[in-house]
Amino acid sequence: MGKKEKVEAMIEGGKASAAPPLGPALGPMGVNIGQVIAEINKVTADFKGVKVPVKVIIDTSDKSFEIEVGTPPTSGLIKKELGLELGSGIPNKNKVGNIAMEQVIKVAKMKRASLHARTFKSAVKQVIGSCSSLGILVENKEAKLASKDVDKGMYDDLIKKEASEPSAEKLSALKEHLSSVQSAYQKEVERLKALEAEKAAAEEAAKAAAVAATPAAAAPTAAAGAAKAPAAAAVAEKKPAAEKKK
Repeated sequence: MGKKEKVEAMIEGGKASAAPPLGPALGPMGVNIGQVIAEINKVTADFKGVKVPVKVIIDTSDKSFEIEVGTPPTSGLIKKELGLELGSGIPNKNKVGNIAMEQVIKVAKMKRASLHARTFKSAVKQVIGSCSSLGILVENKEAKLASKDVDKGMYDDLIKKEASEPSAEKLSALKEHLSSVQSAYQKEVERLKALEAEKAAAEEAAKAAAVAATPAAAAPTAAAGAAKAPAAAAVAEKKPAAEKKK
């Protein structure tokens, strides 16, 4: 066994070519570049549209090679599948996506090797679990409910076939349902904002009333003080007369 050399690159799934960065890096290794590229495209076919890390390990003695393909995080693949940049900041309330089971299966196929699941169905459930933390519905349902449906065998046929392409009609229906869920959430947010505004206004009104009541309460005291002033003056005037008699 000869010395092992490694060539690493980020490539789009199924679209490796002899162009940079792979071609120039593989050339000095003496391997059949065409065979390497073909093998890379074969093992990365499921990552279409996603950049993945690829490692080519070459035996310098006989020019044989093996390919190792890394995978993006499950959450990244889910977001890529749905065209999302970010997940939800409030995943239990604000839903940002509605994924078809076929799309879940597609991600599970891409992550199959790294999920360490005992069965492919288990891998599917792991992907569904990731949807929960992103605020993504699965087949119009919360991820936990969708996972229970998988346990009940509702999607056994799709999982067995490893179907990964939902129909356009299904995607449209899922999108429509998501829109209604998001609309309901937005209305609830606006309702709560209105309640908060009403509460704040009531508190301000109460403060204003308390401030307005303060001068009124002080008025009797001021009036009493004004009434005592003439009496005090009269007493002061009588004092000199009394002193003269002495």
